[in-house]
Amino acid sequence: MIRTRFAPSPTGVLHIGSVRTALFCWLYARHANGQFILRIEDTDKERSTQDNVNAILDSLDWLGLNADEDPVFQSDRFDRYHEIADQWLESGKAYRCYCTKEELDAMRNSQKQKGEKMRYNGHCRELSHVHNDKNYVLRFKNPRTGSVVVNDEIKGRVEFKNEELDDLIIVRSDGSPTYNYTVVVDDVDMKISHVIRGDDHLNNTPRQINMFDALGASVPSFSHIPMTLGEDGSKLSKRHGAMDIREYREQGYIPEALLNFMVRLGWSHGDKEEFSISEMITLFDIKDINQSASTFSPDKLIWLNQQHMMKAPIDSLVPLLEYQMERLGINGAHGPSINKVIKVYRERAETFEEMAKSCRYCFEDFDEINEKAAKKHLRPIVLEPLQEVYDRFNALTEWCLDEIDACIDETVSKFDINMGKLGQPLRVAVTGGSSSPSIGLTVELIGRDRVLERLQKAIEVVKKRSGSN
Repeated sequence: MIRTRFAPSPTGVLHIGSVRTALFCWLYARHANGQFILRIEDTDKERSTQDNVNAILDSLDWLGLNADEDPVFQSDRFDRYHEIADQWLESGKAYRCYCTKEELDAMRNSQKQKGEKMRYNGHCRELSHVHNDKNYVLRFKNPRTGSVVVNDEIKGRVEFKNEELDDLIIVRSDGSPTYNYTVVVDDVDMKISHVIRGDDHLNNTPRQINMFDALGASVPSFSHIPMTLGEDGSKLSKRHGAMDIREYREQGYIPEALLNFMVRLGWSHGDKEEFSISEMITLFDIKDINQSASTFSPDKLIWLNQQHMMKAPIDSLVPLLEYQMERLGINGAHGPSINKVIKVYRERAETFEEMAKSCRYCFEDFDEINEKAAKKHLRPIVLEPLQEVYDRFNALTEWCLDEIDACIDETVSKFDINMGKLGQPLRVAVTGGSSSPSIGLTVELIGRDRVLERLQKAIEVVKKRSGSN
């Protein structure tokens, strides 16, 4: 059974980089009919918060990266970590280190002055007596000879000499276990077969492999993913888009589009750019991940989002527009069907936030027409055509696109003007601005009562400007 895990720390929320790791772990498990495990690494009690735990769970749920088991919290496993640590201490695989902070600082300063690599020198490694009156940490007794070979699925063979690795602390003086130690115990107990994570963890891997060996456990397969950079080549930050992943929901992105974008950050399948979730699962192979860093492109994300907006089943998009309308305080109960709005607007909007803002006039009345648009298009010359189209709309027995278009076309013909001479004033009158989908569709969506009321107000504006009564 292939089992992968995503192990975020609730000292912060999820960003693009961490969610991409979760996605790769999830896809690898789904591709192999394996299992995807969520582990919350909350041993840092000072910085871990329940709000961040909730943010992690909410983000993964929104994206559909569902785990196959209930989340595992490291804070619930302290007894297990102490159990293994005690066994290692008893068997000589770990030892007590009594070195003080001052002694460690002096050690590092001496190594620095000599041009040596700064690491713990093993001063307490072979002590045979116990100092009951001194504070101590537990250190793992790392082998001093030989080497560790990491056969990485992405980076290939990487070798580390044991003499370059120091004896890591596994339990601090306050009894709290450390990261490199807990992840090994967890991965063994949770039967994790494949560890997929950022390449900033590569240097931890040889130390962890030695701890797997100390436990007599099989070493999982490792895959270290290159980092994602901003378009300027610098480390990804908030200004590049490395924000709380839920901000993309607030901005109106489709979860599937965001996953599509993230899977392409370092992974490819030929020249294909657009992927459905099922296609990602079918085609994903960890060995196809590039060894070089990927680049975050906001324009690419927007493009992919619009592609998914245009091609997804409309019913699946309805909740996304409804969410944005609720955020913006737009009451969708008084207006056209949401399905029809999406059908009309989805080729004109890049996000659902933009769509919700654009279609607001279909559901709400506006107090004033845009002054610049009114000055340009609601001129005395359009008074008679606007009155004519009003009368024709008012006489319609069926409010549908064909009948609406016929009224507009007949008015254009009657006054021998081009479409723009009527269409744009009509658009300004019924939407309050100068931009909308085709005027016939726009009028149909807004509805008879609102269109007639708004046209009447626009006609009064034109009359006022022309000085007529």
